[in-house]
Amino acid sequence: MASQISTGAVHHVTLTVADVGRAREFYTGILGFEVAGEFGPRVILSNGVALLAIGPASDPGRAISGDSFNDCRVGLDHLCFSVGSRDELEQALAVLDEHHVSHGEIVDLSGLGIYVLMLRDPDNIQIELTAPHS
Repeated sequence: MASQISTGAVHHVTLTVADVGRAREFYTGILGFEVAGEFGPRVILSNGVALLAIGPASDPGRAISGDSFNDCRVGLDHLCFSVGSRDELEQALAVLDEHHVSHGEIVDLSGLGIYVLMLRDPDNIQIELTAPHS
């Protein structure tokens, strides 16, 4: 009998969002995802590597009115997507500014061999973009 489960890469992440249309526009219009499918009120997005599902609360009667993401609660802390280079992070800054999306600065995490740029989606979910040191 096996003592542990052997898992692979993350297949997909599903986010509960306050407004599916607004989230869809953010992830497709700013982060380059494309719609891969729709299942009722859920939209499945793909960037060619990762699948991201967005949808309303599974039980709307239990949803908290006016709620937004809080990374201090148990559960998801943030999402992280990679880009190819620091230059792409610089380009991301311009895109975020063009769309009036607040963001941090590019941080050099040399101990991990990456640069990181942090931002938040319309539901306050923290997103990190990382690029390798070259």
